[in-house]
Amino acid sequence: MRRVGLAQCGLCSVFCASEDVMRRGPLNLITDVAGIAVGNAQHEGLKSGVTVVMGEAPMVASVLVMGGAPGSRETDLLAPEQTVQAIDAVVLSGGSAFGLDAASGVLAWLAERGRGFAVGPARVPIVPGAILFDLLNGGDKAWGRFPPYRELAYDAAVSARSGAFPLGSVGAGTGALVAGPQGTMKGGLGSASVVLPNGATIGAIAAVNALGFATVGDGPHFWAAPFEEGAEFGGLGFPAVVPPEARAPRTKSVDGAGWNTTIAIVATDMALSKAEARRLATAAHDGFARALWPSHTPYDGDAVFALSTGVRPPPEGHDVVVLSAAAAAVMARAIARGVHAATPAPGDLAACWSALFGTSA
Repeated sequence: MRRVGLAQCGLCSVFCASEDVMRRGPLNLITDVAGIAVGNAQHEGLKSGVTVVMGEAPMVASVLVMGGAPGSRETDLLAPEQTVQAIDAVVLSGGSAFGLDAASGVLAWLAERGRGFAVGPARVPIVPGAILFDLLNGGDKAWGRFPPYRELAYDAAVSARSGAFPLGSVGAGTGALVAGPQGTMKGGLGSASVVLPNGATIGAIAAVNALGFATVGDGPHFWAAPFEEGAEFGGLGFPAVVPPEARAPRTKSVDGAGWNTTIAIVATDMALSKAEARRLATAAHDGFARALWPSHTPYDGDAVFALSTGVRPPPEGHDVVVLSAAAAAVMARAIARGVHAATPAPGDLAACWSALFGTSA
């Protein structure tokens, strides 16, 4: 990726372009952002799971929901005008509304360690979250009186680390589905990162369960291809000719109109205010539009949380433009990587990308 910088000419008011190179982060994961840890837990028989993104210290955060069918917890307090300025973790979960209980497991783990928003002598961990619908994906959802998401989330919190973690059919992406050549195709958990010219890092993680296509029609190419770094999701580029049917807004199925949602997090180590984090979430939604066709539908609950660990200085001048552009690009890459990395499992109702097209097509 390249940054276009603007420098004013001394002879006139014309701005001339210069280029600085952006590079992929060492792990190409959201954990390349200093101060971020990720944990995953899943149940193979359930075909569902939980992903937690945790800060080593409280993080400035905001959120933007652009889908018409969201499921979320503690999102109102992330508005810039609200009192609480920082949070401890964000939870992405399968299970539809049942998965909203996942945040309780992370809250319990944090409370055991004395973390949280101070109210006198009490501390209350702040753990927003969002869910996707994976109840009809072939997994056994006969869990009895209480759903398992609280315990899965606690396990995810225990496993949270700042290093590498797997992608694809793990965590909140375990049972995710997207539209595909045979009606549906497995979605998954994806992540990506980029280091900006000023040395700051931005990363994204997404659980991809979209109503629309991540691929171009019935072929192996990804809509996010212009933003791919190396061959992180196959290295195929765009097809020589985009087939006309790929431009039609095809979706999973009419019967599956409510079985969707892509939920995601974008994070940076630059110091941001809540208002600036909200703007970052807004920019990251452009990555949905570049990686999924269609996106932000009435039947998706598309949501992006934006986090700032604040270990680097705030953006200055043109840095805010670069940060916004990078947020969109890194989110598109994370979405494509999630679908590309999905793996087959017993009882699947849909094939994964590698089974349909081979590991590199």
